[in-house]
Amino acid sequence: MTHAANSLKAPHVATQQGEIVAFDEHSEHRFRDSKRPTKSTVPNRLLRDRQTILHWIQWTTSLAWVLGTLHLVTTQPGVAASVEYKFLGVATVMLMLVIYRWVGVFHRYGSEFASAMRMTQAWVLVLLALVLMTLLIGTAAAYSPVLVGLWATLALAGQIGLQMLSRVLSRIWQRRLQVNIPAIVVGSSQVARHLAESINRNPFLPEFVAGVVDDPAYTARWSADDVPVLGELADLPDLLRDMNVDRIYIAMPMERLPDVAQLQNELLERNVDIIWAPDITGMNLINPCVRELAGVPLISLSESPLSSGGRAFMKALMDVFLASAALVALAPVMLVIAASIKATSKGPVLFRQQRHGWDGMLFEVWKFRSMILHDADQHTVVQATNGDPRVTRVGRFIRRTSLDELPQLFNVLNGTMSLVGPRPHAVPHNVMYSRLIMAYMARHRVKPGITGLAQVRGHRGETASVEKMRQRVQLDLEYINNWSLRLDLMILLRTPLALVAHPAY
Repeated sequence: MTHAANSLKAPHVATQQGEIVAFDEHSEHRFRDSKRPTKSTVPNRLLRDRQTILHWIQWTTSLAWVLGTLHLVTTQPGVAASVEYKFLGVATVMLMLVIYRWVGVFHRYGSEFASAMRMTQAWVLVLLALVLMTLLIGTAAAYSPVLVGLWATLALAGQIGLQMLSRVLSRIWQRRLQVNIPAIVVGSSQVARHLAESINRNPFLPEFVAGVVDDPAYTARWSADDVPVLGELADLPDLLRDMNVDRIYIAMPMERLPDVAQLQNELLERNVDIIWAPDITGMNLINPCVRELAGVPLISLSESPLSSGGRAFMKALMDVFLASAALVALAPVMLVIAASIKATSKGPVLFRQQRHGWDGMLFEVWKFRSMILHDADQHTVVQATNGDPRVTRVGRFIRRTSLDELPQLFNVLNGTMSLVGPRPHAVPHNVMYSRLIMAYMARHRVKPGITGLAQVRGHRGETASVEKMRQRVQLDLEYINNWSLRLDLMILLRTPLALVAHPAY
């Protein structure tokens, strides 16, 4: 980096009483030090939302369409519109401002289909929240299901249509303006490639990445065909001048932080925008995100996706509703299983065992007993194997079909478990595997679940080797890093198929 940094330095002059004085390398550093602020300050708003005009147009037209269709539907001749519909409009706007931003309706770019699906998901969440709100305050009877259904359909169709129209008009507008600002990415990591390709694929951004700059030792593995390697760091001054570059993205790995700081200092005098994209992909991240506190940027390297009260509440609400419905529907099945266990073997109907739950807290998990009573070391738990003599005849059936897990619906209701999440393992297993598998205990950053991503991907039952457990843990961490209500619903829908395709014993 030294040779590149030196090549960025241009001769500096200063005027003092009409005399031109040249600065050598050492005096230049002293001059720069003298310009540094004597007091460290933090900007009032360091992480700013840089939204385009298109962003605000999309928000305005979407809100106007939703309220306009509600007014149109409820003011037709013969329709007795009540004050509750005005409340519905106000509540809808407030929920859209929260949920649309959370889902990223106007904050994320994707294909037309992906954008439509994101809009649909957000609108369905708004409607579900409205239904829950009207039920809680007791005004649900004041609304006509036909009117509300018509409004909901028209509102969604119009929003999707407006979103597609805005994309088309934006492309036409940018072609007419011929906005094509050249940018350079400094760095050649995976984050640099992802950044460059994402910028060049996004038609709503005014700039394009002309290429990357990095030392040959790092660019040897560069594989983005449409983003060429323009040269080394030492070539950057000439590239900035010859290509009329207006923006620099610095995307270097964390181990090159000294290079990032030095490069930023040198680029300050080049009249270009400097944007840092920290490359933290080399770390073992758990649900990473970026936010701000009192003007200080914060990068979460390991954080539970349910640390937000709103997200935790939405997941708990879904758990309670679905678990209650499942208990009502499956009560006859559970009674038959309980009677069969009691009639065919001695001992209690339920098996109880301590497990690690959310944030490693111990709780008591409930299952239908599937084994005969036997003496067991509380510090050693032996997993069931194929043909295990400890498993009863009834137990073999309920284990294969996972019906032995049904009492865990009560664990869901008392808040110690969720319908979806990493499966809780026995405490001795956790102690053992935490020493063998990196980030093993990080799977407890969410509530354990009755089913999970690992289970629907085929990792049910016995983990006969450390490698099999490592694969399960990787899927558990993938679930935590990508958690959403949609993912939970997808796992719940796939669970019955997984029970047939991947039987346990």
